[in-house]
Amino acid sequence: MTNFKSVVAMLKKASFMGAFFLLLSCDSAAATSFCSIKDAPTEYAVRNVVDGDTIRLQDDRRVRLIGINAPEMGGRGRTTEPYAVQAKRRLTALIKANNNKVSLRVGEHSQDRYGRILANLYDRNGVSLEEQMVAEGLAYHVVVAPNVELAHCLAQAESYPRQQRIGLWKNVSFISTQELNQGGFTLLQGRIQSVQRNRGGVWLELEHSVSVNIPLSSLPYFKNERFAQWQGRTLKTRGWVSERKGQSKKYAKWRLTASHPSMLELQ
Repeated sequence: MTNFKSVVAMLKKASFMGAFFLLLSCDSAAATSFCSIKDAPTEYAVRNVVDGDTIRLQDDRRVRLIGINAPEMGGRGRTTEPYAVQAKRRLTALIKANNNKVSLRVGEHSQDRYGRILANLYDRNGVSLEEQMVAEGLAYHVVVAPNVELAHCLAQAESYPRQQRIGLWKNVSFISTQELNQGGFTLLQGRIQSVQRNRGGVWLELEHSVSVNIPLSSLPYFKNERFAQWQGRTLKTRGWVSERKGQSKKYAKWRLTASHPSMLELQ
C-alpha cells in the first residue's frame, strides 16, 4: 500500500483533475494547505476501532470522524463493502502507532443522530488521521456543514489517489442518475435539467427524478455562484441519497443534500 508520506510528496507535484472543482472558487490559500495542526489537543485512550471512520474511546464514547466516509463493514444483513476491512485495519494501525491514543477536535456540530461525537482525529504530532485515510485511498472526502473546517485540505488529499486509482478508487466510479436504484452513500453524476430556489435553498433537478439540494443555511459557502447558469451542465456529486416514498409526483424520487462546494463538480 502507498504510505501517507509518499502520497503527500506526490500530491505536492500533482495537479488537480481536469474537471472544474467548485472548491477552487473558494479561498485558494485554504485549498492548498494540508490538514495537520501545530498543537494537538488533549489525548484520549481508544478502546477499539469500529470501522474506517468510527472509533470507541476507553470511556465507551463513540467518535465519528469528520470529513470522511469509509466503506461499511458487514453485519445485520449487510455485506462488507470493498476495502472496508483494509480501512479498519489501517485506522487501527495508525492509532496503535500512537500508543492507542488520539487527540480530538470536536466539530461545530458535535453529535450525530446516533449519539456519536463528531470530531477530527490527530496523533501526538498533530497529523490528521482523516487526511491519512483519504490520501491512501481508504476513505472518501465528504462534507456535512457546518463541520467544514478541513473541507479544502481533504479534497486536495483525495486528488492523488483518485487520479491514480489507488485503494477504493481502483474500481469505483460515479454512477449515472439512470443507474440509481437504492439509497445510501453514492457517487452520482447527471445533467442538470433545471435550477430552482425556494425556502429550502437551491434545488438542482437532474435527469431520472433526482434532486440535489443545497440547503439555505449552506448558501454562504457558495458565494457569487450563479446557479441559473448551471442548467444543462453535467454535475458530479457525492453524499447520502434518500428515496422519497409515497410523496407527490411533483417531487423527484431521489434526493441528495450537498452542503459545501467541494461536494459538487461541474463539467
